[in-house]
Amino acid sequence: MPQIDLVRVSGDYGFEASDEYGHNVKMDSSPESGGENYGVRPMQMLLMGLGGCSAIDVISILKKQRQEVLDYRMKINGDREPGVEPSLWKNITIEFHLKGDIDEDKAKRAVELSVNKYCSVAATLERSGSEISWKVFIHPAN
Repeated sequence: MPQIDLVRVSGDYGFEASDEYGHNVKMDSSPESGGENYGVRPMQMLLMGLGGCSAIDVISILKKQRQEVLDYRMKINGDREPGVEPSLWKNITIEFHLKGDIDEDKAKRAVELSVNKYCSVAATLERSGSEISWKVFIHPAN
């Protein structure tokens, strides 16, 4: 079973979390909420997790299809529920930017499979009521 250890290391809300492999992440609350901008906000970390989870899926699927991905970038934006606590992610949009000799239909299918079938983070967010939409952009390998 995975284990996360979390320790307060900066001010009132600056924490460092580590996993059983020694990987560390810094987290903090926003300055408006008393944080000191020490690290990533926990809710933004969910979006980062979504990006990482989906990226692993998409690259894996495209490699199996012998697509040459020279560069891979994502832009993820989210809107949270206004005026409620807890304020969950409501709408999430993802841009997948892939560079290389990549068939656009294969890339779109890889993203669809990731977001709708394989990515556990996407499934978790959707079950909490998030709507996830996405677009794929293929950039030539000049």
